[in-house]
Amino acid sequence: MAWNEPGNNGKNNDPWKQGGRDQGPPDLDEVFRNFGKKFGGMFGGGNKSSGSGASAALMLILVIAVVVWLISGFYTIKDAERGVILRFGQYHTEVGAGIHWKPTFIDTVTPVNVQEVKSLRSDGFMLTQDQNLVRVTFEVQYRIYNARDYLFSVVDADQSLGEATDAALRFVIGHSIMDDVLTRGREVVRQNTRTELESIIAPYNMGLSLVDVNFRDARPPEEVRDAFDDAIKAQEDQERFVQEAQAYAREIEPRARGQVNRVMQEAEAYKQQVVLKAQGEVARFEQLLPEYLAAPKVTRDRLYLETMEAVYSKTSKVIVDVENGNNIMYLPLDKLMNQSGGTGGNINPTPLPARSNDNTAPRQQETLRSNATRSGRG
Repeated sequence: MAWNEPGNNGKNNDPWKQGGRDQGPPDLDEVFRNFGKKFGGMFGGGNKSSGSGASAALMLILVIAVVVWLISGFYTIKDAERGVILRFGQYHTEVGAGIHWKPTFIDTVTPVNVQEVKSLRSDGFMLTQDQNLVRVTFEVQYRIYNARDYLFSVVDADQSLGEATDAALRFVIGHSIMDDVLTRGREVVRQNTRTELESIIAPYNMGLSLVDVNFRDARPPEEVRDAFDDAIKAQEDQERFVQEAQAYAREIEPRARGQVNRVMQEAEAYKQQVVLKAQGEVARFEQLLPEYLAAPKVTRDRLYLETMEAVYSKTSKVIVDVENGNNIMYLPLDKLMNQSGGTGGNINPTPLPARSNDNTAPRQQETLRSNATRSGRG
């Protein structure tokens, strides 16, 4: 059966109207109308049904605007930044990294990166002290350490630093000669430029600190570049030759010192050897003297035999004087030693020519004994 079928004793089966009451879905116009009745008195239209809808719409717009204003006040500051807050255009405070809230249209936040290393370059033609023209390229690296001073001490801190760099560089180049700028004095120019630049920017309190300054390039004008390149190459060759000579000297000097020390040590060792040998000879003579005084003939014979042994041990030829004979036998011991192991043959001694006088040999032997005795005593 349908909900509104006739003949149901006047009772409508519509589920939204049970018991004669309309329980349908709420009307939006009715909601806004009720809302306007509550707050309409604030705008002087509480008793007018025609103005209640406008008042409700206005209130809704105000609520949405307030919500948007609250949401728009949230902002984020990164780790490397500092937020400088201006309240009605005047410095108020600084905030660190994180999420913050500010009243929109009242506070203004300017983030400043205080960890980034920035760089600027200054170049141009500059006149040196000796009236020469050079093109110099200079680079300055810096960072911000005070965000408030960086923003408000000068109009544009970066531009001011560039102008100060240009002024400092021209001052230093103007007090330097061209050869120093192009070759050997570049490090001095770099350090003097940094010192001059720091002294220029110090009174302005720009909130900047210099990290490093680099002398990128220094070139003469194009018209004379070839001549200056040749001069620079000659100076570089000169420095290279000087360094090579110094390296050679550092290599030779220790070797010469080592040789000198070695010769001195050898001389000292030879000196000690000679002194010890002389002391040994003296001690030997002191021990031999009492024996000689006790038995002079026996001591002379022993000294003679020891001397002959020392002499003959260093020669490979032996001459044998046969007693009561006219011939002196010659024994070639060197040939005997070389051929005894190979052939096993016998080599006959070679007789020397006969002596003309038998009495000369004993006299020669006596002379040899006397010389040996004197040498043994010495």
